[in-house]
Amino acid sequence: MLKKLLTLFHCSALGALLASGFALADTLDEVVDRGTLRCAVVLDFPPIGYWNDNNEPAGFDVEYCKDLANSLGVEVDLIPATWSERLPLIVTGRADVVIGSTSDSLERAQTVGFSIPYAVFVSQAIVNTDSGIETFEDMRGKKVAAGVGTVQEQWYEEYADDWGDDYRYQGYQSENEVFLAVEQGKVDAGMTGNIVAGPIAQRFDNIELGPVLPFTADYVSMAGPRKDVSWLNYLNLFIQQQVRTGRYEELWAQFVGSDAPDLTVGGVYY
Repeated sequence: MLKKLLTLFHCSALGALLASGFALADTLDEVVDRGTLRCAVVLDFPPIGYWNDNNEPAGFDVEYCKDLANSLGVEVDLIPATWSERLPLIVTGRADVVIGSTSDSLERAQTVGFSIPYAVFVSQAIVNTDSGIETFEDMRGKKVAAGVGTVQEQWYEEYADDWGDDYRYQGYQSENEVFLAVEQGKVDAGMTGNIVAGPIAQRFDNIELGPVLPFTADYVSMAGPRKDVSWLNYLNLFIQQQVRTGRYEELWAQFVGSDAPDLTVGGVYY
């Protein structure tokens, strides 16, 4: 009798879950069943993400999207995104994953789920050649810009709040707009990642490398639905496989042109 009651209870519980709309499938199942990975990337962050001479998406993040799709045996659907669009694309279900150099802050982790880091940058300024900026302190009282929603914007505000009236900041929707603002003299300095700063300084005659900024190392992770643990676990394993197979170093050398940085943090086990 007890065995029958337990069986009835389990069946009733499962039926209630199904009736309430409980979904057994997760993002991993959905991607495989759909046959397409919807992968959001930022394409104004060369050499990590950009439009090439054929007006096609290219860069380190783009190749990671393709590699992730290949690991699943599906096609890739690349979704161009601005910095401020990255998290909303996940929250609204328009993308399965964001591979868009997204810093894994605790504040953002309350909205989306993060994988282990797949890349790390430091922040650096690019400056107009007439700016007179050589050090971070020289940026005090100058017009400074960054992409809206970037960690450079957040970290700079923490420092600049202490400067009071000398705090002059302008946010732009894309980094390309930041670079153009520096080039056109609308702002004195723009803040970006160190691997982007070099190519930008080489591209424009009146832009040069500015100071490395006194911010913490910028570990970036893939973003997915916050509650989808199985999908985040798959992303973690994918990143480990990229490192273990040498693909991470290969792509970093191809697009950045230097040795791939260590992704681990001292005293922390990933």
